[in-house]
Amino acid sequence: MTDTTARTRVAAERPEGRLAIMLRHPLSTYYLLLGTTLLLLILGLIMVLSASSIESFRVHGSAYTLAERQAMFAVLGVVAMIFASRTSVQFWRGFSWVLFALAFGLLVAVLFIGVEVAGQRNWIDIIGPFRLQPSEFAKIALVVWGASLLSQRNRRLDSWSSLLLPLLPVALVMMLLVLMEGDFGNTLMLGAITVGLLFAAGAPMRLFSVLAGAGIVGIVLVTLAAPYRMQRFTSWLNPDADRLGFGWQVTQGQYALGTGGFWGVGLGASREKWGSLPEAHTDFIFPVIGEELGLFGTLAVLGLFALLAFAIFRLSRTTNDRFVRLAAAGVGSWIVFQAVVNIGGVLGLLPITGVPLPLVSYGGSSLVPTLVALGMLMAFAKAEPDARRALRRRSTAESLRRR
Repeated sequence: MTDTTARTRVAAERPEGRLAIMLRHPLSTYYLLLGTTLLLLILGLIMVLSASSIESFRVHGSAYTLAERQAMFAVLGVVAMIFASRTSVQFWRGFSWVLFALAFGLLVAVLFIGVEVAGQRNWIDIIGPFRLQPSEFAKIALVVWGASLLSQRNRRLDSWSSLLLPLLPVALVMMLLVLMEGDFGNTLMLGAITVGLLFAAGAPMRLFSVLAGAGIVGIVLVTLAAPYRMQRFTSWLNPDADRLGFGWQVTQGQYALGTGGFWGVGLGASREKWGSLPEAHTDFIFPVIGEELGLFGTLAVLGLFALLAFAIFRLSRTTNDRFVRLAAAGVGSWIVFQAVVNIGGVLGLLPITGVPLPLVSYGGSSLVPTLVALGMLMAFAKAEPDARRALRRRSTAESLRRR
């Protein structure tokens, strides 16, 4: 045995050595995407069942109605994810304009035929209790269309017009339409996607300084224009000033997190979900996780999101396909920023914006587009040259075994 072989074997026997070998596997990014997505989805289904049971019984007469709907959304989303994971890069390039036109049309339509829920006119009735939220589908549409647009331009994108037109004006119009519906949270998500696309395209840093300044001014104006947003902001600065009003949700969420300890009070044993914590199964499901599963559960959720982010941005960094790089950066900016905003709001580190925790919170309009976006990235991960060769070798080996 040579010294090199011996060193390789010793390294492989160490945990960090085995991890390095697994990460070097051509399909490791695909498996990371698939594994973290499914684990977060399963955790979300379990926690929605627990967190929604009291509200579901109060409104629908059954503790399982909301959980059953979420399970149906999950099945539809997984089927869509599997379909997306079997598509090609060319499919998404060709489908980008159709997807964008459909999403843009729905954003306009909701202004006329939308129904108002919790003060926001951003839903379209489908059938019975089921509604469609166009602003959620606008996120994946902007990712695919923006990636297709920028990937077709000059590789250096050394002129401002080729970099910003028509991406930035169109993105601003979409953000304005979503804001007119009262959905400030998803307006921020569309902004994050746009910034992610421009960053991956190689935009100069001075552009982001300008966008950051304009964004801060826009957020201030939008906050001042709506009294309830201003109250949310002031309660974020000082929750104790209105503990029984706008500070109630954050205070109760932090109380739930604080009472969970390290291992939690036990799955299903949350006290806050009995009515003390508003939106326990949607925007504020993270405190219920902390209460029932403890610090261990919340760290597990954060770890899964970190692994998912690692896989997405690894794909964006290592691919040689410009469209894949941009699309992965857009999806990563969307999911990571949304998770940070949701968890930051729960912890009191950021103002509450009303966005759900990706893959975990209740809601089909958020869950299905997220699963489709991740399925798209799984297809891209399998389409990488090394991954294709690994799949061919595995297919050949399986054929030989059958013989």
